[in-house]
Amino acid sequence: MLSGKCIVIIGGTSGIGLSAAKAFIGEGARVLSVGPDAEGCRRAEEILGTEASVLQGDAREEQTAEAAVDRCAAQFGTVDALYHIAGGSGRKWGDGPLHECTLDGWNKTLELNLSSLMLSNRAVIRYWRQAERGGAILNLGSVLGFSPSSRFFSTHAYATAKSAIIGFSKSIAAYYAPDNIRVNVLAPALTDTPMARRAMEDPEIVAFGSRKQPLDGGRIGTPADLDGAACFLLSDQACFVTAQVLAVDGGWSVSEGIER
Repeated sequence: MLSGKCIVIIGGTSGIGLSAAKAFIGEGARVLSVGPDAEGCRRAEEILGTEASVLQGDAREEQTAEAAVDRCAAQFGTVDALYHIAGGSGRKWGDGPLHECTLDGWNKTLELNLSSLMLSNRAVIRYWRQAERGGAILNLGSVLGFSPSSRFFSTHAYATAKSAIIGFSKSIAAYYAPDNIRVNVLAPALTDTPMARRAMEDPEIVAFGSRKQPLDGGRIGTPADLDGAACFLLSDQACFVTAQVLAVDGGWSVSEGIER
């Protein structure tokens, strides 16, 4: 499905990003994965092999995405697509219910989840416009951007960032469609990643998740659950698809999460 494609993954050395990198390579792509820490990058290099290049960098820093696009183009010859995954919880900085949310928590959560995404999208669009070619962007949102859970996931800065990703993606999709640049969003629900460790270790949240995500026996999502959708949306099979939000959520957005 992705034969010959060269794809940059921001946040591609663990969790959803690492799973996607393996899937993309399996579909014939070459991948440039960016991760924040040396150990994660080393591990990703071992797992992904020769069809991938790994770059250490902080997605919040302006030069990281620019360096990733430049390296992908130099090493593989071009950049066909971008998958932005980097983000995470802002609880440690003070994100939470609005009456408890600190300004530092608000700012850092938006920087991690929204500003980093703007930087990567801008970098690859600049590259494509200079090269006078199109490409595909896939941004990772969350069901919390449009389907909140007030009891267990009341991090309002995070929800704001994920909601803003939808508006941002639709806006740039409209603007750059004449340049044949496509922009779509994947929105997972509770997924077993390092960020979700707090939830995964709480039996009450796990029980809630089994009701809120009733598909496939009522289970927590896995990173691999998103791989098929990501492959499709970054492939030529989706050449007429842009500005769409696809929830890969096990039924979260249409379930009440209460016992029957």
